[in-house]
Amino acid sequence: MVCPRCISTVQRLLTEAGLQVNDVKLGEAVIGANNTLDLETLNNVLVAEGFELLYDREKQLVEKIKALLIHYLEHYQTEYEPVTTSSFLADKLNIPYQQLSKVFSHQENTTIEKYFIKLKIEKVKELLSYQQLTLSEIAFGLKYSSVQHLSTQFKKITGLSVSEFKQAVAPSRTSLDAII
Repeated sequence: MVCPRCISTVQRLLTEAGLQVNDVKLGEAVIGANNTLDLETLNNVLVAEGFELLYDREKQLVEKIKALLIHYLEHYQTEYEPVTTSSFLADKLNIPYQQLSKVFSHQENTTIEKYFIKLKIEKVKELLSYQQLTLSEIAFGLKYSSVQHLSTQFKKITGLSVSEFKQAVAPSRTSLDAII
């Protein structure tokens, strides 16, 4: 779950399944202890809406990391000198960053840093599509050292220059929960 709409949808699905829902947050749901729960049926209901139950602790941790990185990206844009990604994740999860990095890399076959870069590029695509900010403003807001650095990273990730992306009739964007 990566957005408020996802939280709302999961809460609705759990309630419709007859479960007492105590809390739903990004990446997790807490249901009452007195619920009779058929996990296979519940998973089928969730899968039909694009979600899934995660049984594996490492996969659960990776999903928490992804959700926190999406939250961190918002924080990152609004802070003059944001805390580092590693500090942010380690503080929020109370787990050493080295362990988080190892689990994430093992599960996703990419590093947390590369994943965060992809998140930033998706944010760049979003901001470009609004046509309200210049590339310089976007680069500054996302803490790139220069417009050239942003442009180079954009081309490397998307295969398109920023100009080519802007000229595309229907520029492609990736859902945040589909980024690998």
